[in-house]
Amino acid sequence: MKNLVLDVLVDADAATVFRAFTDWRAQGRWMVGTDVRPVVGDGHGVGARLEAWSGLGRFGFLDTMVITEWDDDRRVVVEHTGNVVRGSGVMEVFGLPHGRSRFVWSEHLQPPLGQLGRVGWLILRPAFAAGVEHSLKQFAALVEAGELGRN
Repeated sequence: MKNLVLDVLVDADAATVFRAFTDWRAQGRWMVGTDVRPVVGDGHGVGARLEAWSGLGRFGFLDTMVITEWDDDRRVVVEHTGNVVRGSGVMEVFGLPHGRSRFVWSEHLQPPLGQLGRVGWLILRPAFAAGVEHSLKQFAALVEAGELGRN
């Protein structure tokens, strides 16, 4: 299992941050190379299914997921069920003093293709981490500007 854990401070309360990161259709506005959509309904709650196209243009893959944990205003865990990405993803928010929050994005992945995938992860991890870090900064900026999470 290969792990990646990154976080960002957001100048917004935990409930706002939670609403923002669980607005799956809006995730493409801040997550590099990703377009997420609920398969049925709004994609909220345990058992809900999501699909994400990850890549650039026609070059990429479909990442299918099922929500395995849903803790309102705090935490969502998804199980990646596709052919390329397997493992779990955890998105959680921690309320901080003065109406601020810490948003944590974690991936616990099993690379495909055995040994080749493990070597590939070593090569791709820095670029993947940089993309997620950039995305989290973009997320924070959009939430702080009131463009996400203010339903």
